[in-house]
Amino acid sequence: MMDVLTLVHRTQPLFGEDLHTFADELSEKVQASRFLVLGGAGTIGQAVSKEIFKRQPKALHVVDISENNLVELVRDIRSSLGYIQGDFQTFALDIGSVEYQAFINSMPDYDYVLNLSALKHVRSEKDPFTLMRMINTNIFNTESTLRQSIKAHAKKYFSVSTDKAANPVNMMGASKRIMEMFLMRGSTQIPVSMARFANVAFSDGSLLHGFNQRLLKNQPIVAPSDIKRYFVTPQESGQLCLMSCLLGDNRDIFFPKLSDELHLLTFSEIAQAYIQARGYEPVLCDSEQQARELALTLPSRGKWPCLFTPSDTTGEKDVEEFFTAGESLDMSRFKDLGIVKNEAQYNADELDYFAQQIKAMQQQGSWQKVDLVELFCNLMPEFSHTEVGRYLDGKM
Repeated sequence: MMDVLTLVHRTQPLFGEDLHTFADELSEKVQASRFLVLGGAGTIGQAVSKEIFKRQPKALHVVDISENNLVELVRDIRSSLGYIQGDFQTFALDIGSVEYQAFINSMPDYDYVLNLSALKHVRSEKDPFTLMRMINTNIFNTESTLRQSIKAHAKKYFSVSTDKAANPVNMMGASKRIMEMFLMRGSTQIPVSMARFANVAFSDGSLLHGFNQRLLKNQPIVAPSDIKRYFVTPQESGQLCLMSCLLGDNRDIFFPKLSDELHLLTFSEIAQAYIQARGYEPVLCDSEQQARELALTLPSRGKWPCLFTPSDTTGEKDVEEFFTAGESLDMSRFKDLGIVKNEAQYNADELDYFAQQIKAMQQQGSWQKVDLVELFCNLMPEFSHTEVGRYLDGKM
């Protein structure tokens, strides 16, 4: 099995000392509590669910729209962790559906609600229809499940954010920043916390996950040569979310501290390390056509075609960051975790106007991307969105 840490140029996992320091507190809180994990069958959701499961919760209910991924979660947990005395169940439901509402109405109250559901791809802003679904998923499903948690007297509501919410340049990051604003408003009625973290290595749908698919299908490995990102492992993503949920104060946003162990890497660097780890020699190509042609012959000779080019698509952020210059930070409580400390600052009228305009577009049944971008800019005057007319779906 390939060592993910080696691929992301690290020798040690993150958060080990913090997990050890707070081990008893985390276990005690989990063992005394009922958990609802939404979007729990994605890569991060499965990692969070496993972190909760192994600490013996009273109840762990996992909801996700993907029936197949839920099946894999159960098989994974049963095969690695076994069984617990607590109530562990999964439910293949859309959290915006009438079936989910009936589910919530029928269940005993949960102590902690963790929302991991999201549309996470920058490419999802390419058309107004997928973009609207992203807005519904990232913002309004969060708000509706937050209201349900308030009504059910939950102790805490956690939602995953993203590093791209700090000074966002794409609609995905901006949608998560707006989600944070709505959660600030909700924080006056229920404690909330969040996490911003780096790319999760080999998460479903990620470029690194695509490397596995390309090798399985004897296809070239393609990556941007100029985009640098921080990477965490799936397990680290689950640990970060759990610590934010159980240890964070109201309105805290957790993020991994930058250190010698966590540094920027280009996708092309990781691609070459990945190919070598799989026993092949990378061969750099000059074009897509050359890479496709060489994929027919090179693998049998222990080589693999690669194409690394500069990024030229909408929404790519040059610099990855976890916080902005104006945010207040606590860098002392944890060894490997930083915290953005927030006050309950929000403009209720602006949030209401945003929600009303989105609802009006949906009721009308027609909208343009430019109108959605304008709404985002009205709510976030600092949002710098540049449309270049090219998207990742137009590339290999």
